[in-house]
Amino acid sequence: MSASEHPAGELHGRYRDVLFDPAGRVVWDHGWRSNTIVGDCRRLLAAMLRGTPGSTGLLGLRVGAGLSQWDGAGPPPAGAGQTALVDPHPHTVAAADLRMDFLDAAAVSAAPTNRLQIQATLGPAVPNWPDANHISGNLREFGLIASLDGTTVLVNYVTHPVIAKDPASTLQRTVWLTF
Repeated sequence: MSASEHPAGELHGRYRDVLFDPAGRVVWDHGWRSNTIVGDCRRLLAAMLRGTPGSTGLLGLRVGAGLSQWDGAGPPPAGAGQTALVDPHPHTVAAADLRMDFLDAAAVSAAPTNRLQIQATLGPAVPNWPDANHISGNLREFGLIASLDGTTVLVNYVTHPVIAKDPASTLQRTVWLTF
């Protein structure tokens, strides 16, 4: 087999954001969109298969404000070389607060599969912005993080149009990763 063959297919992902008002009504649902699996995800998978100490599964999901300049022409596309969120002070939803399930097609599976669903719910006042580093609760980027050889790395990254998350709303973010 040559080094350029991909017998198991390519890694890819999708995500969906749904914003709810304080009464639990859907304010908007932008549907499913593609996301970017970054280079450190492949290194993490190889390290975990090798059994490299300090390399673990997901540590959490980070959300960031990105840049307000993205609001005019739209955010830049996420690149596979991304290593961190643009926001130097992102909010992290810890792995313990994420729901992670294997998927068989779109159904949750008790048995391991090649698809993983990660769900994060950012309830009222999460993140607790505005703060000293953020003038609003606007979100424009997110990424999944893991530990690679004891260092926190980005494994998935998305830039998206601004989500104006006020302190009373709830954002439900669902990410699908296919390996």
